[in-house]
Amino acid sequence: MEKNQFVSQITKFPEGQICIEDNGKVVGAAISQIVKWSDYGDNHTYEEIVGKGDLKNHNENGDSLYGVDIFVHPEYRGLRLGRRLYDARKELCEKLNLERIVVGAWMPGYENYEDSMTPAQYIEKVRDKEIYDPVLSFQLANGFHVRKLKRGYFGNTKGYSSYAVLLEWLNIYYEKEEITLIGGQKTVVRVGVVQMQMRPVAGIEELMHQVEFFVDTVAGYNVDFVLFPEFFNASLLARYNDRSPSDAMRALSSHTENIIEKMVELAVSYNVNIISGSMPEYRDNTLHNVSYLCRRDGTYEEQYKLHITPDEDFYWGVKGGYNLSVFNTDACKIGILICFDVEFPELPRFLADQGMDILFVPFYTDTKNGYNRVRHCAMARAIENECYVVISGSVGALPHVENMDIQYAQSAVFTPSDFAFPHDCVAAESVPNTEMTLIADLDLDLLKELRKKGSVRNLSNRRKDLYELKWVYES
Repeated sequence: MEKNQFVSQITKFPEGQICIEDNGKVVGAAISQIVKWSDYGDNHTYEEIVGKGDLKNHNENGDSLYGVDIFVHPEYRGLRLGRRLYDARKELCEKLNLERIVVGAWMPGYENYEDSMTPAQYIEKVRDKEIYDPVLSFQLANGFHVRKLKRGYFGNTKGYSSYAVLLEWLNIYYEKEEITLIGGQKTVVRVGVVQMQMRPVAGIEELMHQVEFFVDTVAGYNVDFVLFPEFFNASLLARYNDRSPSDAMRALSSHTENIIEKMVELAVSYNVNIISGSMPEYRDNTLHNVSYLCRRDGTYEEQYKLHITPDEDFYWGVKGGYNLSVFNTDACKIGILICFDVEFPELPRFLADQGMDILFVPFYTDTKNGYNRVRHCAMARAIENECYVVISGSVGALPHVENMDIQYAQSAVFTPSDFAFPHDCVAAESVPNTEMTLIADLDLDLLKELRKKGSVRNLSNRRKDLYELKWVYES
């Protein structure tokens, strides 16, 4: 690409030029322009619309997003960055209220079948997954359908067969009269919850294989977040049965950094924000219980457990943290409280005052009465703070692992209590003590409506002339 082409692209349509970078290095990009489809229709060539790549035909009043080019650096392939770029294009199409995305594509694999089948037969076999085409298979997997088979679309510049396909993705939310700008917050957030069974594993590779299975599964439903249980990596403790509980937990903490790195990779690869339950962290001769928010942009942040249970202190010597944060994400503002912390109403209220929409609570409980403390407090927090609360726990057993040998859980998604929400304040819940996943859509606009016009308004009706909530610790 020449400099003048690049300058023209970012000048005429900066929103349409989507880039992925790694420490300042461009590792992938998708270049697009807007066209009015009726001006071109199906009978056009790539050059007629794209020209020399300077977006000379870009029409901000058009109705279709046209793919000019897309690429990923060879060293970064295999990380699903291409899919991330297409997801970003789809989001752009929806935010700009465009009717469709159209791209032209080669069928590089067809040259191996030209003598045995027609292009139409080849497309059908690729669609049925009998043949894999590196370009067409990728496009179909990203929700595109073949709109038109074309000969001579790219001219004679590529060296492949003269056949190409015009592919289309339709925006089901398109409305002719409405045009919105990119960058607005999502109104419906989809969350995934993993109720994970504890079982002894041979090592970290087997554990991460299980974790990736769950991430892959829920990411297939286009979730924005996936939540794992507290101490989801406790299955590795079985390797340290010969040690005392405190030594075993410190040995487990030696895997935390490696697991975080892999979790961030999964977040990027599967385009989902991962709340990695919690893991032990041993730092400055102190053991903490820490949850990690691994964002799909490759960044991560941590939230320490503040209130430590008597068993955590007695068996493992875990110490509480000192800070509490609201985390900004590409979907909404969230908070994270680990298990026991949700039983202290001051903490979620502090987060709610900072604009939290969803509270994620990874937990570990061994008995039903312990679980009920977490469940009922979490439900109360959703009502008190006019937010959604998502809880995730582990099930199963770890024989001979002291203080973590049994688990009890029924993961769930809780809502506030008003007419717009489920009558029992439960958006979704799992079968007790069964390994499974949950998926729920959470409407943020309902929270806004509740806070302004709800039957009661817990946040705005507080008597601040009588009392206040104040964070007194200074780091």
